Amino acid sequence: MQQRKSLEAEIAQKAAELGFAACGFARADSAPLAGQRLREWLEQGRHGDMIWMADRVHHRESPAGLWPQVRSVIALGMSYAPAGDPLALARDGTRGRISVYAQGGDYHDVMKKALKALGRWLADAAGCDLKVFVDTAPVMEKPLAEAAGLGWQGKHTNLVSRDHGSWLFLGAIYTTLDLVPDRAGADRCGSCDACQRACPTDAFPSPYTLDARRCISYLTIEHRGPIPDEFRAAIGNRIYGCDDCLAVCPWNKFAQAAAANRAFAPRAELAAPTLADLLALDDPGFREVFSGSPIKRIGRDRMVRNCLIAAGNSGDAALLPAVVALLHDPDEVVRDAARWARDRLDAVG
Repeated sequence: MQQRKSLEAEIAQKAAELGFAACGFARADSAPLAGQRLREWLEQGRHGDMIWMADRVHHRESPAGLWPQVRSVIALGMSYAPAGDPLALARDGTRGRISVYAQGGDYHDVMKKALKALGRWLADAAGCDLKVFVDTAPVMEKPLAEAAGLGWQGKHTNLVSRDHGSWLFLGAIYTTLDLVPDRAGADRCGSCDACQRACPTDAFPSPYTLDARRCISYLTIEHRGPIPDEFRAAIGNRIYGCDDCLAVCPWNKFAQAAAANRAFAPRAELAAPTLADLLALDDPGFREVFSGSPIKRIGRDRMVRNCLIAAGNSGDAALLPAVVALLHDPDEVVRDAARWARDRLDAVG
């Protein structure tokens, strides 16, 4: 007589069917230090303009703080491992570099759909209460994923997986079930400091600690105002996010692009966009180009601001007319970036 699979094994199998590359289980109280570390990070002001992190810290610091009934956490990961070199466009000043995770479909939509499907299946199969979360909720996915054995938080503060490198989107299901926990992930960074050395803006004051105020991903995505002068040259041609610390992780050699969810395959117009085209975007054009992309949430003005910084770094005088056309843009932050880019390109001659 064939023995019935455990509920944990059935959950993992269903998760794989829904496109998840990693699945693990942890007790709701299995990351007790995460809240303390979060509060210390916030007290140091390293979250910058991300006020929403401080506003809901009491919900974020532990699963029970958000939902007192939770007993177990199901940590889930979807791979977005790239097929090519994420740093390939570093020396092409005419094109903008978009972080790998944003070149395809919006992971919020893809993950939420799959999490809801898994949640519905589990509620029917086990008769439990549950809640599903991805990114926008006050959930500390990375410590919980480490506790559930999906990997460990590396020195770049993101999750590192032995199987998927640094290329996992994370989601979580909180449930009232008492699930058998997996063994927590063990730190395997060793003496490697490749991610620390790769950061163009020295955003890591120490290993395992990120100062978001210096991070290019933060500056190009979360930060609404003018990008501080001290970081503009270092941004290069990065117009949305930065992959440098992730891309150099040696554990990526085990990541397989074939394991990536097809929804995250890069769209041709986002894999290597020309700065000239992006500088010409108005609001309707921006919404059209970035429809279905996580980039849409930053809006046209921030994207054009980023592209102007990249244009100023390009050394390509052919971009000067497009830059000058933005000197009278309605948005002051755009005008500021246009003046900086114009001065840089004027110096090129």
